[in-house]
Amino acid sequence: MKISDKRLQLSFNSPVILGFTIACFIILIIDKVTGGASTNALFSVYRSSLFSPLTYVRFFGHVLGHAGWEHFIGNIMLILIVGPLLEEKYGSSNILFVIMATALVTGIVQFIFFPHTQLLGASGVVFALILLSSFTSFKEGKIPLTFILVAVLYIGEQVYQGIFIQDNVSNLTHIIGGAVGSTLGFVMNKNKMNRY
Repeated sequence: MKISDKRLQLSFNSPVILGFTIACFIILIIDKVTGGASTNALFSVYRSSLFSPLTYVRFFGHVLGHAGWEHFIGNIMLILIVGPLLEEKYGSSNILFVIMATALVTGIVQFIFFPHTQLLGASGVVFALILLSSFTSFKEGKIPLTFILVAVLYIGEQVYQGIFIQDNVSNLTHIIGGAVGSTLGFVMNKNKMNRY
């Protein structure tokens, strides 16, 4: 009788999600070392000159910056729970596109409509992934009930918090992130079904 000598090995199972997580972690460390200067310069979005190349870097980079450890852990925990499953289903390039699209859309909205506030953090990405996950059982001509429930509960909570709770949370960013995730989820699933 031969005993198999199989050893467990670590697997870099979700390169985009793990890469995003590592980048956010490193940027938070750099933020602490620079006293926030690096995050202010590159990893938060706010109204600045359109002639500055850094303005365009910040349109994408703001999702990598976090205000502190609690902010970072809150966002990254959810991304690490939902992200790998979505990356396995949709592929790394599609998940990277969802992250980049969410960053760009939320960055531009912040830049245009909220000139006196600064936005940073991956919460828009979190909500994009949450809404995207509700499309995993999408079938042609049928809207998943899970999507309706997640969308209603999620949007309702964000509207309530936006009206009645005064904090530093950008509820509009959450709503926009969710809209990007659900739109791209619908498009990706429809395109996938059209290939079959």
